[in-house]
Amino acid sequence: MTAEIAIMNKTAVALAADSAVTIEQDKGNKIFNTVNKLFALSKYQPVGIMIYGGANFMDVPWESIIKIYRAKLGKEKFSTLKEYADNFLAFLTENTTLFPESEQEKHFPRTIAWYFVDIKNEIDEEVKTKLSADKKIAETSVKDIVARTIKKHFDIWDKTSRLNHIDADYDKSLVEKYGELINNARTEVFQQLPISEKSFDELRTICTNIFSKDRFSKNSSGIVIAGFGGEETFPSLVSFVIEAKINNTLKYKKENDAVISFESSAWIIPFAQREMVDTFIQGVDPHYDKIITDYLSEYFAKYPDYVMDSIENIDTDRKQEFSKKLKEIGISILADFNKKLQDYRRTYHINPIINAVSFLPKDELAAMAESLVNLTSFKRKISLDAETVGGPIDVVVISKGDGFIWIKRKHYFKPELNPHFFANYFQENKGDKK
Repeated sequence: MTAEIAIMNKTAVALAADSAVTIEQDKGNKIFNTVNKLFALSKYQPVGIMIYGGANFMDVPWESIIKIYRAKLGKEKFSTLKEYADNFLAFLTENTTLFPESEQEKHFPRTIAWYFVDIKNEIDEEVKTKLSADKKIAETSVKDIVARTIKKHFDIWDKTSRLNHIDADYDKSLVEKYGELINNARTEVFQQLPISEKSFDELRTICTNIFSKDRFSKNSSGIVIAGFGGEETFPSLVSFVIEAKINNTLKYKKENDAVISFESSAWIIPFAQREMVDTFIQGVDPHYDKIITDYLSEYFAKYPDYVMDSIENIDTDRKQEFSKKLKEIGISILADFNKKLQDYRRTYHINPIINAVSFLPKDELAAMAESLVNLTSFKRKISLDAETVGGPIDVVVISKGDGFIWIKRKHYFKPELNPHFFANYFQENKGDKK
């Protein structure tokens, strides 16, 4: 996990990212605090990029992908930030050297096998529960458990919306190309479990939906691109979540799209572990706020029935009528309560902070971004949770006139011992000469 933030006003955008990365292992998790997550997307233009979530994409480190893209981009520039984001996505989609079809073919069965294992574990747990209660289980019961569990997962994916950029015939092409891999994964994971033809059809559909629908795994990566296009006066930001590239099709979706304009003068946008930033901005812990809202919603839904049950000498139809009216009143009261809380937060917490940010100079933007990431790191340090946010905080300020400026940056080497690194930074190569 990680904590990152973007703070923008009309002058500049400040980006800050911690350095922690969690490596999941069979014997537990290992946390390193020296990972780079913040980069210049172009050597020559005021555009930066941050990554969070998965540190690799298709087994290639994001740092390597970004620097290969940057070399390819060279001195090319675009009019808007959106064009930089679109060009980067096109690079991921079209590059066959970094992500050859042979590697895509390896990634596909690994991904569906992980999902199959989750389904099988659910089946095993239900079978164990049945055995524990009844001391035995019939084959028909096992078949029923298998069918119901697979159908449950099929229904979840069936109700999930399709990603807009995925072609309608993409699922069919996956089955045609990787059908044998699906069969092998089914045999390897489910082994002798009785799976009907209908259930296998559902599994096959799940396999294609994994790569075409708007449901992303915890191993997905977040990408944040921020800065200025060549024709833009004010900064903007766009972020994506990206999961995989299979059959030369990229699975991604846009998450955030923020633009500074004459009407919108400031933005504060946290990424990944964001609860401390939300608490600072809104004046209340979002989890605490949710507990209150959920409790009151449940209370107002049940309270009318309690009241009507305590009234004697009233027929059932009248009870139901009064209960319905009381529930409607409760919903109205709860909506008004929530609106008053939201108005209070906006008036006394959110708006004053946003107004202050709109006037901050560049150095203060950087200091605020670093402080908010530090806040999340400090919370992890003093709690019993794993310190999944930590290490040095890299901070960048991007402005129209000054470009991409490092305020704080860690190096794995001593800069004074490597002058050639800085001397070669702007050295032109074939990709730069356009």
